[in-house]
Amino acid sequence: MKIEARTTGKSDKKTEMDISAENSKNTVNDYDPGIHDDTSDDARSNSLGLKISTLGAGLEAERTFSDSISGRIGVNYFTYNYVATINSTAYNFDLNLMTVSALVDWRPFKGSFRISGGVMYNDNHLDANAKSASNYSVGNAVYNNDQVGNLAGKIEFNSIIPYLGLGWNPSFGKDKRFSLLIDLGVVYQGTPEVTLSADGTNENNLTFQNDLQQEEDDLQSQLDGYEYYPVVGIGLSYRF
Repeated sequence: MKIEARTTGKSDKKTEMDISAENSKNTVNDYDPGIHDDTSDDARSNSLGLKISTLGAGLEAERTFSDSISGRIGVNYFTYNYVATINSTAYNFDLNLMTVSALVDWRPFKGSFRISGGVMYNDNHLDANAKSASNYSVGNAVYNNDQVGNLAGKIEFNSIIPYLGLGWNPSFGKDKRFSLLIDLGVVYQGTPEVTLSADGTNENNLTFQNDLQQEEDDLQSQLDGYEYYPVVGIGLSYRF
């Protein structure tokens, strides 16, 4: 008896269709719309950064907690001296900027762009000393040098202040060591508190004290614009 084996070709056609469907499925899975950056399994989770900003020269450390959340702590410092005239009295101002920050960064697209929020310990302040003169305009009156003596003051802000901002760090989630840093934000440091003092012969005179209070109010009004302080910074980070 002779038995002949016959094939219909259906098995081969099915195999070709399966392969085609599998390739199509892989193509869909591999599609990347470009909404967020790819992260590397070897991504480095810590970084140190050096920055220059409107808060001064800064150093910060970052720790990554997930593919979208990280935290930063940092310190900023800067000093600057300048002369300004208020009510015809020239003052030497010593500007001292010093902040310590604790921030949380959220990356909605799990990439370089971040939204940041947190708090800062704020020791930003101004020291003021009136330049030596024969007469001083204090408030609404003029006093001689002996009556005023040494006219000095201090301008301070809230010690704990909130921060909100945006930033960019292209090394996040990548196996990169060096990267550019950019931050744009604002801190609310409250209404400045101005304190003036004088140790001349009129130190305890009530009229003089009222004029000195007026001088404080005039000085404070010129500093009200610092209630909200812009933060603009650029720097370089090293990830490890």
